[in-house]
Amino acid sequence: MEKTDIERRMAEFRSRLKKLGLKVTAQRTAVHEAMLKLGHASADMVTEEILREGKTKVTVASVYNILTQLASLDLYQHRMSSNNKMYFDVNNRKHMHLYDTVNHVHMEISDDILYKNIEDMLLSKRFKGFKVDGLDIQILAHPTRRKR
Repeated sequence: MEKTDIERRMAEFRSRLKKLGLKVTAQRTAVHEAMLKLGHASADMVTEEILREGKTKVTVASVYNILTQLASLDLYQHRMSSNNKMYFDVNNRKHMHLYDTVNHVHMEISDDILYKNIEDMLLSKRFKGFKVDGLDIQILAHPTRRKR
């Protein structure tokens, strides 16, 4: 991500926090900046990135609390991985994930046509006693021996 894009997204983030009545703190700003760089990350990964930058002091617990709060405000998405870690995603647009079950890494799949086809099919289905709120598509996969 280019520096000007990060600056624009940081300005949008600060504005959104203010609209939500939240203070723009050094910790929240550092967490969001790290998430913009990482894309998909656990609290441990975000904490490491912030400490590597050296801009502010944080703990894994405080980072996790901030990530959870931002996810509850729909600024991030979150998902549990098969290694029982919560991963957060800074991308809120409709998309799918390929989850590497060996290395525990989420990768975005940008295929709007496939997503739309799946969404249309599932949203037209009736599930007795339930109404579908949305989709969270995660494809589980493992690396093959040869690189493609």
